[in-house]
Amino acid sequence: MALQALLFDLDGTLADTERLGHRPAYNRAFRKLGLPFRWGPKLYRRLLKKPGGQERLLHYLDRYQPELGEQAPVAEVDPRAWARSVHRLKSRYFRSMLRHGKIPLRPGVARLLREARKAGLRIAIVTSASRATLDPVLEHSLGTDLVREIELVICGDEVEHKKPAPDLYLQALARMDLAANNCVAIEDSELGLASATTAGIRTVITTNHDTAHEEFSRASLVLDNLGEPDQPSRVLQGQMDEPCLGVKTLQRIVSGGTGPGV
Repeated sequence: MALQALLFDLDGTLADTERLGHRPAYNRAFRKLGLPFRWGPKLYRRLLKKPGGQERLLHYLDRYQPELGEQAPVAEVDPRAWARSVHRLKSRYFRSMLRHGKIPLRPGVARLLREARKAGLRIAIVTSASRATLDPVLEHSLGTDLVREIELVICGDEVEHKKPAPDLYLQALARMDLAANNCVAIEDSELGLASATTAGIRTVITTNHDTAHEEFSRASLVLDNLGEPDQPSRVLQGQMDEPCLGVKTLQRIVSGGTGPGV
């Protein structure tokens, strides 16, 4: 099989948006609204199992507010309206962080994007994030030159079921007229891995602070990052002959020569 396209996740994969952006922005919104909530790293890792920002807020309200008792008499009339309001404020803080350069690309992302396009590969972003969340990341973290290399973006608000359902990846394959076995997904989490592999796509995992503990046995390759010449990737599962993830390794994955695959 010939490798034809790379399908990148966004949050946690292209940039460490959860740790550096989303979680601090939620906590800032809570403080601004006078809410007695604070999402620490351990709690936030649990909340990430629920895809989607407003869905995450509603899950938290349902699961944790009873433990706070009368300290948190919020959203008693319309929880969904409350979640929209909090998420709107959180998104404003998140965009401000992006504008001020506080959420850079992860190591190896820009390098791999350029190498892939030079090799003639097609590029897509496949994310559960909303378009409103995605666009500022594209503008401020990726930048104009790299954005030009992206052929297609599929967002969570374009499908009924977000990751771990395969809907996003299946839609990307259909819109790009690609077969799953001609693609590799680049993901950072169990949810993303399940989504891509259920769609039949071999997947490379690049772990981060929030996902390093997760289970990735179905991944073709697991790395601590995509790698730079002065910061080589550390292989956590599978095999890689080069110091940084490159087209050579990705082609071997598609050919079935690296890791368990799908």
